[in-house]
Amino acid sequence: MLGKKKGKQRNEYVPDYVLYDLETTGISSLYDEVIEISAVKVRNGKIVDEFSELVNPGRHIPYAASKVNNISDKMVEKALTFEKVLPEFLAFVGDDVLAGHNITSFDMKFLYRDCEKYFGQTLTNDYIDTLAIAKQCFPEWKHRRLGDLAEHYGISTNGAHRALADCRMNQQVFELMAEELKGTVNKQTEMKICPRCGCTLKKRNGRFGEFWGCTGFPDCRYTENI
Repeated sequence: MLGKKKGKQRNEYVPDYVLYDLETTGISSLYDEVIEISAVKVRNGKIVDEFSELVNPGRHIPYAASKVNNISDKMVEKALTFEKVLPEFLAFVGDDVLAGHNITSFDMKFLYRDCEKYFGQTLTNDYIDTLAIAKQCFPEWKHRRLGDLAEHYGISTNGAHRALADCRMNQQVFELMAEELKGTVNKQTEMKICPRCGCTLKKRNGRFGEFWGCTGFPDCRYTENI
């Protein structure tokens, strides 16, 4: 939904949500454009509906982007612009919690930017970044890419880097990580979670004694006094 205040990030599992993914002309939310948007609607942990549209960005798709997502200029030349596709996506989402992998630092920035650009309002839906959930489940892993998680769970990565295939893969991963979270409920009662990135906090020693430090360091430098 659109409004004046952005939704908040939630580091938890919910059974009803819309998991989405974007493909773009590049990695900059300042200069690049959406070329594909897909989503799956989930109820009680099961996919009940899907949404997927190619988008004409009104510009050439760089070779580097096409090499990753296999989307060419010819594929999008007759597609609608994002100004036309975005309202359809928002109607599909409604008031649902959004979910996706690494959306905090990537996909959400594109949605916030274009909602402001086309409608003069922001996106108010709360969201769950499954990368943050992965950090809770696997704090010892160095990398938690979607493909790494899918491989860990034995999920096929065929069609990876096309938005709808990534959504289906991510949804399975999210549901399996939810089971990981359930299995550590008692452990989590004694565990502190970083409010910035979702990693666990660990007791550390410093110049002035013990403190809580984020296990996501050096990417996240959050600390908290004991």
